[in-house]
Amino acid sequence: MAETPPRAKRRFGTNGVRGEVGKDMHPDLVLRIGMALGSLRGGSILVGRDTRTSGPALSSALQAGLMATGCRVADAGVVPTPALQYAVAKVYDAGAMVTASHNPPEYNGVKIIDTDGTEMGDDEIILLEDRILADRIPTVPWNRVGTISPAPHIPEEYVQGVCSHFPGGEGEGMTVVVDPGSGAGCATTPAIMTGLGCRVHTLNARMDGTFPGRDPEPTAETLAPLAEMVKATGAAFGAAHDGDADRTVFVDGKGRYLEENREFAMIARHLLRNRRGTIVMPVSTSRLVEKVACASGCRVDYTPVGSIYVARRMRELLAAGTPVVMGGEGNGGLIFPDHQFCRDGGMTAAMMVSLLSSTGQSLSALADELPAMILIKEKIRSPRARDAVAALEKAFSGEDLDRTDGIRLNRDDAWALVRPSGTEPLLRILVEAEDRGRAEALHREIRNHLRDAGI
Repeated sequence: MAETPPRAKRRFGTNGVRGEVGKDMHPDLVLRIGMALGSLRGGSILVGRDTRTSGPALSSALQAGLMATGCRVADAGVVPTPALQYAVAKVYDAGAMVTASHNPPEYNGVKIIDTDGTEMGDDEIILLEDRILADRIPTVPWNRVGTISPAPHIPEEYVQGVCSHFPGGEGEGMTVVVDPGSGAGCATTPAIMTGLGCRVHTLNARMDGTFPGRDPEPTAETLAPLAEMVKATGAAFGAAHDGDADRTVFVDGKGRYLEENREFAMIARHLLRNRRGTIVMPVSTSRLVEKVACASGCRVDYTPVGSIYVARRMRELLAAGTPVVMGGEGNGGLIFPDHQFCRDGGMTAAMMVSLLSSTGQSLSALADELPAMILIKEKIRSPRARDAVAALEKAFSGEDLDRTDGIRLNRDDAWALVRPSGTEPLLRILVEAEDRGRAEALHREIRNHLRDAGI
């Protein structure tokens, strides 16, 4: 008898469910998400949101669904996703974050946080979706309806939790610029930097769900004002977040954007000076991180793309007795297991302060020490993303292929990953090599195969 194929998620992607408000994302859907989560988990549920203009409406719908199933709701208001996860792992039965992370202002979504502070796993999400799509979700009678109470202490406790990992005065004499992008990081990262002893300048640090200063996704182009401010103030670095502050990207003292994989490699090298163990990362991560790990006598463990898969693999390895130093993705979302098992933008910014303080070197000098890598990133909007992967799998069938997530082609002098996006109708292409010519040649080869397949 043939094996039954595993069930797939239907509405939720790699990092929750997202969509354009008024088109794909409605209060009635979020109400049902709340009811489904409440009936699945019950107990005390922490709810937070980023600064998007649709946040209050969707958060209210989510809380109504939770209370309708008898839950005790704690409302954290505007809070970074890692701050909410930090609190859930310590106190609550589950959590839910209303955010669309790096997506444009017209988008919003919901991330479900499980009892251990990590995003809910695929198997549980599928059960949650079953309830969302059911004709009727069980609710409690009038005399058992849940309650709601404010939880304004969440950001401060998170700030204290991050700072507790570092000795006092770690950032004394260091000037930094923080750009939360008008998102949830406004509530915490300037305070973390101040708590470490840094002199802090801010940019886009007023909460505003229209994101007037720049788009929620920090890129080399959108961070040009941050780069200018870093140079003007003589800061050691600039740190910028996405909308919910679970990622951090950096600008060095010369105003240069630090590509996120180099950020990952730099911090990994810093931690590996005093520790040995495994680094966990998805197949989309640069080989640069693997080079750093191997140079320190350590290894990497690859997962599918998505922080949830990285975090849960880290937990599995630790439970089996394998030491894990850190994990993360090549997008500025790094995970520090001594702190918590989720991408943490505030902790990443603090770790950069620690790195510069302990080495006495500038960020630009440390970045220049790393081997040069050419990374080509492309997004192709297409409803046929999975067909594209199948076409490439056939075209490269005689080569070293990794099918952990989409298809990764490994060659001695280059590698490429082609996979469907987990959150949008996109085909994502990554190509990397130490030589620009090799990277561009492999990229052209992939694009030619896609063209021949009519994609």
